[in-house]
Amino acid sequence: MAIINNLTQKREKQFPLVKFQVAPLIPGVLFTTGIAAVATGIANLPGINKIGAMLCAILIAVLYRNTLGYPEKCRTGVQFTAQKILRFAIILYGFRLNIHLVFQEGPSLLFQGLFTIIIAVFTTLLVSKWIKGDMQLSLLLGVGTGICGAAAIAAVAPILKAKDEDTAVSVGIIALIGTFFTLAYTLLYPYLGLTALQYGTWSGITLHEIAHAAAAANSVGADALAASLLAKLARVFLLIPVSFILLWWVRRRDKDTEKSTQGASFPWFLLGFILTSLIGTYLPISKEVLNAIAFLSSFLMAAAMVGLGLNVHLASLRSRALRPLLAMLVASVFVSAFSYFTLIL
Repeated sequence: MAIINNLTQKREKQFPLVKFQVAPLIPGVLFTTGIAAVATGIANLPGINKIGAMLCAILIAVLYRNTLGYPEKCRTGVQFTAQKILRFAIILYGFRLNIHLVFQEGPSLLFQGLFTIIIAVFTTLLVSKWIKGDMQLSLLLGVGTGICGAAAIAAVAPILKAKDEDTAVSVGIIALIGTFFTLAYTLLYPYLGLTALQYGTWSGITLHEIAHAAAAANSVGADALAASLLAKLARVFLLIPVSFILLWWVRRRDKDTEKSTQGASFPWFLLGFILTSLIGTYLPISKEVLNAIAFLSSFLMAAAMVGLGLNVHLASLRSRALRPLLAMLVASVFVSAFSYFTLIL
């Protein structure tokens, strides 16, 4: 009887603890997912569907923050969404990466993707340094331009110990510029002198997001779309080694500068990203399930963007964002031009 009473008391003590931990999260999680749902609906409207749900989510969040203020009662849940749920969304994002397909059919694309990353990162940083832009924002934008847009920025942000505000602004910029380039690619295609396969490869190896590459290539046909997605997957794969290189660089930088804070923590969620990539590649999962996972990943990413966007205070950021945006725009043009000439020569 004493044992039963002890177990009962122990369980009664545990329930308030669980309630205390979970209850404060609910308002913020509902707030962010609610806005994400609205943003997803808006992003499906004709004429707006090329913008994407993540950019819509950030714009709504930034507008809310700068007109109505930060929702303080939702802070705990909002921060949870911007940090924990974001990492979970990145883990789910791994299901989109078919590692076998990349290694079997796209070895040369890995080298092209590597050149894209090198050119994007170093051009963005060099231009930003020349025009005295914010280097943290510029590095995030360079990585996003070189690899896979918002997902890459979200993955490396904790490694670089970037502020939520910088992460949100970088994602917003990359989505906006990527959308502009997608429209430009579509309009320029008849005058480029590229075959459908060449155009698809060019789109996949240079455009910022998977959605951007798919949208640009789909306007030309199925062959262009397949080539575009394969090229883009090669760049997504490179997110893994690039993240670990950045982790090593940050730790060495902090050690060399004798910072009192500890170096960047190990990005454990990247191991989850690798695991889901392996599962999606080698286990027999139906296309319908993979599509559902992809939708959930995108939706959760949009919710996380709401959490990040609520940290953006436009008045204090206006002067910081313009120069990195210009540097990233120059890098994007350079990446597109370099890849185009390698294809036609």
